[in-house]
Amino acid sequence: MKNYPANYDVIVIGGGAAGMMAAGRAAENGRRVLLLEKNKNLGEKLKLTGGGRCNITNAEENKHLLLAKYGTAGKALHSAFAQFGVEDTFKFFANRGLPLIVQANQRAFPKTEKALDVLLVLEKYLKQGNVKICSTTKVKKIVGTDKKIEKIITDQGDFSAASYILATGGKSHPETGSTGDGFIWLEQLGHNIKVPTPTVVPIAVADNWIKQLSGLTLPRVKIIFYTAGRKSLTLKGDILLTHFGLSGPLILNAAGKIADFMHDGEVTAIIDMFPQLDLGGLDKHLTKIFNEHKNKELKNVFKFFVPDGTTKIILRLLKFNPDLKVHSVTRDQRKKIVNLLKTLPVKVTGLMGHDRAVITDGGVTLTEIDVKTMRSKLYDNLFIIGDLLHISRPSGGYSLQLCWTTGFIAGSNA
Repeated sequence: MKNYPANYDVIVIGGGAAGMMAAGRAAENGRRVLLLEKNKNLGEKLKLTGGGRCNITNAEENKHLLLAKYGTAGKALHSAFAQFGVEDTFKFFANRGLPLIVQANQRAFPKTEKALDVLLVLEKYLKQGNVKICSTTKVKKIVGTDKKIEKIITDQGDFSAASYILATGGKSHPETGSTGDGFIWLEQLGHNIKVPTPTVVPIAVADNWIKQLSGLTLPRVKIIFYTAGRKSLTLKGDILLTHFGLSGPLILNAAGKIADFMHDGEVTAIIDMFPQLDLGGLDKHLTKIFNEHKNKELKNVFKFFVPDGTTKIILRLLKFNPDLKVHSVTRDQRKKIVNLLKTLPVKVTGLMGHDRAVITDGGVTLTEIDVKTMRSKLYDNLFIIGDLLHISRPSGGYSLQLCWTTGFIAGSNA
């Protein structure tokens, strides 16, 4: 443990995206800043985002459409995004040698598509401001009285400052250190905490065929969910198959609705691999392929119409001999293939928990925060940012943008 001074202008607790932005901004404004982080390294969760590519923001140009993604909190965030919005995020990283690119659904990534490069930019930002980083440091208690935070008690000693910024994150990916400690401290300080729930999470299923195809993506499919036998939701897009069920942005962003359905009865689904064709159209499509390859074995012809890597599993579901010659396939067998490709079965068993959550909601309600500064209304020198705020949002860059926005504002005002 290095010998750090005990007093600072600003202490930031939490070395994730929001905390690093806040610490760097405060230091840029000439403040003496200490950053406390319980992990050995900064940005552990940041390195996981976007599958390691880092979905850094969403490039939606219409501010009203953008803020609508933050649900009921959207209206309250207008002033915050006016101070530091999506365009500012693009400039911030581009000016530091990391231009962004925009991909499907307006999702913005660093041009290198490496989350590590985002972390390196932020670490350089901290270094330029001479931010003192105290890692592997566990905060035990935040002491506050008379609308003021007085000090931070840690396993490395006590620290005090004129202002404090709390940026410990929510409860998603607890293996990265996001274990909800900040919620406990804030509750002890008198803030009302909305209990966090995993809001953007994968779906667990019972079907072995899905688990056996773990890692594969079914492109441009349709999935129809049923609750107690009644159609309740239809989605179209790419679906990622995993060893526990279904994932990918399409599924993650529908998780909240599916959770609600489960209160009303058993949830099942069917996957339609050919949503652009009806049963008759798909039958004609298969007949044409079969006629072109009638002397080949089924296992060698499926690759012409099913996603890569799925042939063995689909033949197994059909209970067909993979060595069967195409010219020997009967009309009824062909119909069975068509029906299966239009109605692959899925039985939902639940949603994955905080350990698999991309985003959780919960935290301090915005009524207890001055959103123009991110200052707590209970403590004049406490700022609360990032995932500690009760703001729902989908995946697609909205969560990290919230970190950049709230972090910058808190760092500017601390």
